[in-house]
Amino acid sequence: MERDAAVATALIAAARELSLRLSRLSFGPPVSHVYDPLTYAWSGYECYLLRYAASARRILFLGMNPGPFGMVQTGVPFGEVAAVRDWLGISVDVAKPVRENPWRPIEGFACARSEVSGRRLWGLFRERFGSPESFFAEHFVANYCPLAFFDRGRNLTPDKLPAAEAAPLLAACDDHLRLLVSVLQPAWVIGIGAFAGQQAVAALAGMSVRSGRVLHPSPASPAANRGWAAAATRQMQALGVWS
Repeated sequence: MERDAAVATALIAAARELSLRLSRLSFGPPVSHVYDPLTYAWSGYECYLLRYAASARRILFLGMNPGPFGMVQTGVPFGEVAAVRDWLGISVDVAKPVRENPWRPIEGFACARSEVSGRRLWGLFRERFGSPESFFAEHFVANYCPLAFFDRGRNLTPDKLPAAEAAPLLAACDDHLRLLVSVLQPAWVIGIGAFAGQQAVAALAGMSVRSGRVLHPSPASPAANRGWAAAATRQMQALGVWS
């Protein structure tokens, strides 16, 4: 991979600024707990940026927000523990958040639960590209929103928040996405799932980047459970992004 230290430096600064901006927001019931992995799991995300945000990228994959057994535990987008440790080669100490959710404790890389979405996503990239270096030569994976929301043990996605709470959250995430695109200069932003795809189209209107979408790999999706990797590959090929 080409390396340009200024890219990772810019994205590290942008992530810190986004985390600070979001720390000023508050969320009411049914949200019982909010996790920001860019604080307690910062070491994982910083390592990911330093290692793999090395220069401009042709394709930016954009997820929605951290999963409870993925980025919430490792700090890496779609960060299923085995994929992050064994394929991406990242294993760091993860701290505890200031207010831990007893129904979703932070175990870091000791977490024994597998984040299915992350296992499927990184599994496809491993199968298609072989090495992380080959994949990241043209691709990068980020999340639109860095916060995870919980109603006790239940995961709440950002699209389920009341409009008044969602508005400042989405505004901050839109600004961060535009900065990501200005730094990474992708030709394509590919939303992983409908929400990320819609937010990308709206946030990036007027910018010289093309937008597309692939099926979300969530086990809650019957279509994804019928063969997500093959379906996503077909969608990428139909867009003309992959050959």
